[in-house]
Amino acid sequence: MALNSTVSEKFRGAFEHKCFRLIIEAYQTSLTEKATSSDWNENDISSELHRRINKNPLRTKWKISTNTEAPVPKDIPKAKGFADKFPRIDFRLTSFMSADECEYFFEAKNLKQNDSALKRRYISTGIDSFISKKYPNGSLLGYLLEGKADETVKGINLLLQKDKRNAEFLIKQPFKLHNEYYESAHENIGVLKHLLLDFST
Repeated sequence: MALNSTVSEKFRGAFEHKCFRLIIEAYQTSLTEKATSSDWNENDISSELHRRINKNPLRTKWKISTNTEAPVPKDIPKAKGFADKFPRIDFRLTSFMSADECEYFFEAKNLKQNDSALKRRYISTGIDSFISKKYPNGSLLGYLLEGKADETVKGINLLLQKDKRNAEFLIKQPFKLHNEYYESAHENIGVLKHLLLDFST
């Protein structure tokens, strides 16, 4: 029996919060233990964070499963090689309540304050992938490898401004779990959430 929409919405909100907590705790312990390097690729950092999410006892307590580089199935014609056409997202976290499965996704992108190409990529293969619904519900992770978060976000917003997308600016919001938390508003998906994780030091 499916959950009623109010209960389901509350469960999904609580589930999203747990996913944020798991990713942020993985980030914090990776910093404390100096487990990452600012010259790593996105997948290197994601792999390290995923390992730490798996080891977190809260994940077991909350009955959340996770995997990286997860394929996101789409309705596409099934012929040889069809699975290679699925988009792949960096983190997929899932949990069940009653018969309903909840999924939450994180897509990660490397960022540097003075690298416009990485900021442009954050928009074109990050933000735009959520807007186009290539990726379902979830959030963006910006792995900051050089510079300051606020200046990097200013650079992203300048690129959005050049594209006449001022309404989609990343705006810093208060968030108890992490200081560098931003939201952007988009016509067809509503609010997209962004966490900037600073690996620069």
